[in-house]
Amino acid sequence: MESNFCFHCGDVCPSESIIEDGHPFCCQGCRQVYLLLNENNLCSYYDFSKTPGIKAKGRFISENFAFLDDEHIINDLVSFKSEERIHVMFDLPQVHCSSCVYLLENLHRINSGILQSNLNFQRKEIFIAFSPKDISLRGVVELLTFIGYEPAISLKSKTKKRVKPVRRKEIFRIAVAGFCFSNIMMLSFPEYLSSGNILEGGFKEAFSWLIFALSLPVLIFGAGGIFKSAFKGLRHKDINIDVPIALAIVITFGRSYYEIISGTGAGYLDSGSGIIFYMLVGRWFQSKTNEALSFDRDYRSYFPLGVTVSSQGKEDNIPVTRLKHGDKVVLRMGEMLPADAILKSPVAEFDYSFVTGENKPVILKSGALVYAGCRQLGGRIELEVVKEPSQSYITELWNNDVFSEGKKQRTSFVHPWSRYFTVVLLSIATATAIYWYNIDASKLFPAVTAVLIVACPCSLLLSATFTFGNMLRYFGRAKLFLKNAGVIEQMAAVNTIVLDKTGTVTEVEHNRVQYNGVELYPFEKRYVKQLVGQSAHVLSRSIFDSLDETIDKNDNLFEFKELPGHGIEAVIDNQKIRMGAYKFVFDDAALSDENDKIGSRVYVKMGDSTKGFYEFKNMYRKGFKRMVWSLIRKGYEVHLLSGDNDAEKRRLNKYFDGKLEMVFDVTPLGKLEYIKKLQKRGRKVLMVGDGLNDAGALKQADVSIAVSDQSARFTPASDGILDGSAVRKLSSFLHYARGAKKLIAIGFVLSILYNVVGLTFAVTANLSPLVAAILMPASSLSLIGLAAGLTYWYAKTKSKLR
Repeated sequence: MESNFCFHCGDVCPSESIIEDGHPFCCQGCRQVYLLLNENNLCSYYDFSKTPGIKAKGRFISENFAFLDDEHIINDLVSFKSEERIHVMFDLPQVHCSSCVYLLENLHRINSGILQSNLNFQRKEIFIAFSPKDISLRGVVELLTFIGYEPAISLKSKTKKRVKPVRRKEIFRIAVAGFCFSNIMMLSFPEYLSSGNILEGGFKEAFSWLIFALSLPVLIFGAGGIFKSAFKGLRHKDINIDVPIALAIVITFGRSYYEIISGTGAGYLDSGSGIIFYMLVGRWFQSKTNEALSFDRDYRSYFPLGVTVSSQGKEDNIPVTRLKHGDKVVLRMGEMLPADAILKSPVAEFDYSFVTGENKPVILKSGALVYAGCRQLGGRIELEVVKEPSQSYITELWNNDVFSEGKKQRTSFVHPWSRYFTVVLLSIATATAIYWYNIDASKLFPAVTAVLIVACPCSLLLSATFTFGNMLRYFGRAKLFLKNAGVIEQMAAVNTIVLDKTGTVTEVEHNRVQYNGVELYPFEKRYVKQLVGQSAHVLSRSIFDSLDETIDKNDNLFEFKELPGHGIEAVIDNQKIRMGAYKFVFDDAALSDENDKIGSRVYVKMGDSTKGFYEFKNMYRKGFKRMVWSLIRKGYEVHLLSGDNDAEKRRLNKYFDGKLEMVFDVTPLGKLEYIKKLQKRGRKVLMVGDGLNDAGALKQADVSIAVSDQSARFTPASDGILDGSAVRKLSSFLHYARGAKKLIAIGFVLSILYNVVGLTFAVTANLSPLVAAILMPASSLSLIGLAAGLTYWYAKTKSKLR
């Protein structure tokens, strides 16, 4: 009876159970959790499943978390900390169902100090943002523990790579099932060899009861996870893959136990134990493959963000993956900090919108701890790394829903088919049972059991999961790092390409710089170098690299400003210096249009004195011409946008016979509006830009890729980061993305064929349950191999990704 079980956790209640609102509770802890949820209108938690809760530990363990009041421990655990909010991530091994998700993502309704809580169900991790003014870290942990989700807190350094804990229970299940299965098989040999007629008195019964005893650990412990998953699915009115498998196990073991107890036969416990053993082995291998893909994505795959480090007065650009504790990092306007660091410059201004989702600049002074993910808003600053960068952390921030607003996520075309597979399977099993009941009842149980086991709906989903997983890896190897697998399907739907010019299709490092005008004195060259050194713009970096002068630390720089698409200015030693477009530098509207159309120029003005200009000869990236022609021939509309003048228009028209749409003198806002116009025409737009001046356009596009020349300029609005040297591969990337649907379809068709052939043998009673148990995980493993082989073949042969 329900009254004997706790309404919250499902444990058996004592004889004098605690009653609240007509519901029984096993202890005061469970009652208190119920009252807390009821008070905050969260009792829908109990609607998702029956007795979903975990036995509450209540307030009595509060003192166990006193160590969380220590400031050093707090700093070690949190990933972000300010006066308004703190971010922390916890492992919650207790998470097990949709009720857990509902409750844990509604913590803000229990305590208003919780600003945000997001649960990663697969990893059993919860991200919590809370206000330190309203609740402490200790208070957050106590709240989680009180409602039954005590975090697994580790004080080990967060800089260490996350290693998945060894799942001992799974290994023990496989070991127990394997030991019992092998012994059951050995004890079954006399039965096989004598065709069921063992002559020695008592041996047949003794062997049968030994097999009976050995099968119990397999059924209760080995198959426990399968039964639990099936039961949870049924409670949530979801017929998952484990429901037919659990049913097959019950039929096999139930019939076998009946035969042994009644003495009417030896049963099928060898087959039943084998079913469970092979299922467990197959699932373990599958989970290890998933983990390997995830590890490769987090720690081995190419991540095209770079950072400038300073050592002995020299600056060097290195990949973020090589950044170490103690390195001196240099950040310029708009660049992102990839690791926690201490600010060494006197003062700096940061934008934490990538971390918090809020556009609120933060001013920090020397010695302050600056958290990874912030963007630098001023001139050049220096910081010292205190924690090594985490690629997985940056990717996790990048996948925050706030940066995907307005972008519709497509789901795999396979999912609608696989959703109803189990229902169809149970219908076939029922029809098989009815048929054999009327034709030959002796074949009913083997046929139904084989039907329930041999079919593999999960293989349909695997065809998409493993195909996309492997494709992400090959994209990464070709130097395109995508935010997630969903971007691949979005890329496949694209029919229009919009390219930014400067820094995207031009070869930044090889821009030829020539100064024209009044000869600059050495100290003036120092001023120019110091000013452009504050900016991360590609032209500023080119000028900086072209000057041999050494910056004098005694040259004081103040009031640095950068107007994207226009220029930069600052006061150095009480002299105002401006560099940029003619209109910006001289405020002369009459001459601005004429001068700004001459070519790529950066004008220089010091005080009231006009000095001259730096002129650039654009060098287009290797393979640019071939790439554009390849896109045009494949039917894509290709557009080129530039904030520069149209000096290159004639040259580009000659390259592409007028088939490349070009627009010059476009502001960052103008690029965004241009994308909108294309979308109003029904075009699916891929925008490829430099990641900062193009941030608005990148966010607006259906798919966006930010080009990085190993720099720290990064926008979370982008769906991918592309190394500058790999821009020429854009046509190949799109071809590979379009091939995803074909590759998934191949796996889908082969999976359907496997199920049709397997079910044909099963319903005709020509397939033993044991063979079916081997075939099911074998089909999944073969599909994984197929996905790996096809994605490799398509990448190297068809798309020519190198």
